[in-house]
Amino acid sequence: FDDAVFAEKTADGGFHLIVAIADVSYYVRPGSALDQDAYERGNSTYLPDRVLPMLPEALSNELCSLKPHEDRACLAFHLYIDAAGNLTGQKIVRGLMRSAARLTYKQVQEAKDGAPDAMTAPLMDTVIHPLYEAYAALRGARERRGALDMGAPEYKVSVDTQGTATGVKRYESRDSNKVIEEFMVLANVAAATALEEKNAPCVYRVHGRPPNPIAIAKLR
Repeated sequence: FDDAVFAEKTADGGFHLIVAIADVSYYVRPGSALDQDAYERGNSTYLPDRVLPMLPEALSNELCSLKPHEDRACLAFHLYIDAAGNLTGQKIVRGLMRSAARLTYKQVQEAKDGAPDAMTAPLMDTVIHPLYEAYAALRGARERRGALDMGAPEYKVSVDTQGTATGVKRYESRDSNKVIEEFMVLANVAAATALEEKNAPCVYRVHGRPPNPIAIAKLR
């Protein structure tokens, strides 16, 4: 429930995308007791069968959770792309949003593949099809710029009621996963661009040059 996405076609053949992210900073003010406690925890911890949240559940599971049909504070990225998937404009605002539905990746992919259920059927024309059309444009732009595509499989650990690991299953990645991934990458690009334009501090993860081939050979 951290984020929500929307897409609609524009008159010029491009798309208007919205990426809405739960506005945690609205509730967690710098220097407050919440801020200090979150700083000590550092991050939320994800285990196979549970999550230990960085913030109290009244925030993490309620006020900062973009639940369907409830008004929630968010940071909304209005992103505009052309038909080729290039970012042509952006606007970042604080606002209130109301999610239309909470859908699983599997649920969305099955709907796109022709098997919608009672929840996804009413959303096909207004939500799901436009999302995939926008994704196709973004994916094309990604391939043209030669972006790195790891394609590494993900695995999920199964645990029993005692918390003991009982097995490991490969997690199937679908196009619905990649839809969200592309939207989030674009939102990150927009955020970095906005910060750079204002000469504001910004933290980047920089990937260094590939290591020495001899070092790679030794690792192998």
